[in-house]
Amino acid sequence: MGHKKTMVVMRSNEQEFYQLLSYTGDVDLEAKLSEWERFYNFHRPHGAHSGKTPYEALREKL
Repeated sequence: MGHKKTMVVMRSNEQEFYQLLSYTGDVDLEAKLSEWERFYNFHRPHGAHSGKTPYEALREKL
């Protein structure tokens, strides 16, 4: 993954994932991150893919 794409993913994680977490009580971060990654790759539209999810964009290339 190129530097620019990495920075975009990191910014999305910061703005969309970490902001949603509540740090009161025990939080299973691995489970939350896994859930977020599924959403990010299979359900969240991306401007870089013309509004498609990364999964949809990949399937079109195969």
